[in-house]
Amino acid sequence: MKTYSEVEKMLDKIVDDTPWQLYRELSGGVILSEQAKLHPGSLPGKPLYILGEYHFDTTGRYIVIYYGSFNMVYGYLPDGEFYEKLRHTFAHELRHHMERLSGVNDLDRFDNERLGRYISGVDIAEFHEPPIG
Repeated sequence: MKTYSEVEKMLDKIVDDTPWQLYRELSGGVILSEQAKLHPGSLPGKPLYILGEYHFDTTGRYIVIYYGSFNMVYGYLPDGEFYEKLRHTFAHELRHHMERLSGVNDLDRFDNERLGRYISGVDIAEFHEPPIG
């Protein structure tokens, strides 16, 4: 289990190491929420936690990473592996931002396909591997 402070430091490093040009119009920045957030489609006995979300609403554009969800899903991992999962999820959410700016929604479609596989019984471990490429 990682402390909030440890995860915050990891996320700060990831954000700092990302080229600033990718943050164009990300007016609300990156938020680390203490929440563990279950997906509304989560199935009994097979919890599906939301690790991160890209938001585009009246308050602006921002990324939320869920500390509680990360600890539920990956809290057992050594620091280096946990960091890579966090980096991968951040990159996934940043890609949502970039696609939104360009009018593309390929990643949304891909996420919806993966949700369909989860609901139909595909191994949940595969589902928690967000693509970045």
